Amino acid sequence: MTPGAPETGVEGLKSDFFLYQYEPSVAAAALFIALFAITTGLHSYQMIRTRTWFFIPFVCGGLCETIGFAGRTYSASESPFFTLGPYIVQAVLLLVAPALFAASTYMELGKLSDLVGGEKYLLLPRRWVTRTFVTGDVICFLLQAGGAGLMANKTLKTRDSGAHIVVGGLFVQIVFFGGFVVSSLVFHSRVRKTPTPRSQTMPYQRHLVALYLSSILIFSRSIVRAVEFIQGFFGYIISHEAFLYGFDSVLMLLVMVVFNWVHPSEIQSLLGGGDALRGLKLVRSRGEPGLAEEPVIPPAVEETKECV
Repeated sequence: MTPGAPETGVEGLKSDFFLYQYEPSVAAAALFIALFAITTGLHSYQMIRTRTWFFIPFVCGGLCETIGFAGRTYSASESPFFTLGPYIVQAVLLLVAPALFAASTYMELGKLSDLVGGEKYLLLPRRWVTRTFVTGDVICFLLQAGGAGLMANKTLKTRDSGAHIVVGGLFVQIVFFGGFVVSSLVFHSRVRKTPTPRSQTMPYQRHLVALYLSSILIFSRSIVRAVEFIQGFFGYIISHEAFLYGFDSVLMLLVMVVFNWVHPSEIQSLLGGGDALRGLKLVRSRGEPGLAEEPVIPPAVEETKECV
């Protein structure tokens, strides 16, 4: 054990094996259970109410965050004798959740191109946009999940191998997400330079802004996480719990809140009709290009219907 490291041994394993280089906070983990449970619950309602099924991976990501922090709360409560089970649950789920968020955002870009009739403005053919980025996302998901599992092994060599696999998964995520951001920017630039008839009537820009915000947040988180694992088990980042919250959990919570407010059900509704959520207002579209939305609740009775 390194000098100055707290006694955070693992029950049933040799004394020089430890999982945390700090005393994990029960209160902070419990707070984030509540925060992620709230936004995930709202996302579940929004998805089911509007039948926005391509957001299933996103909701699963929220569940991973919620369950992950439940595992972390339990693990932190075991101090100073931590067991592997809760640690593995929180380590794996908190690591892979952003890959699930990314999967749904990749699908949204293709739907935005359909909305404005701008397939020709995409860097890749429409049918390959989702396939390419989601395939990369699956690869990084599997690498990160497998690597995180190995990192809980009591053998230092195996733990190092797990860390290297996680770094590889994070770099795959960074590369594909970087490509996605470039594709989104090029698409946006081309549509603004040479607008399509539908782009002048459809509210696509706020959804692109939501994609940009979420991309910046996920991209920033992935870079910090990659540096964390490159530094190793005795590095500065992994030795300070504040980085987990400030550069991971808070950022991922903001990603979820962004899409609570700018929900992609509006895109789906304009394409095929049905209910959508604009902020917390439930609206309905017949799915015809340029058609104004009709409130689900007659204006004379109630102007808005909130998701409460």
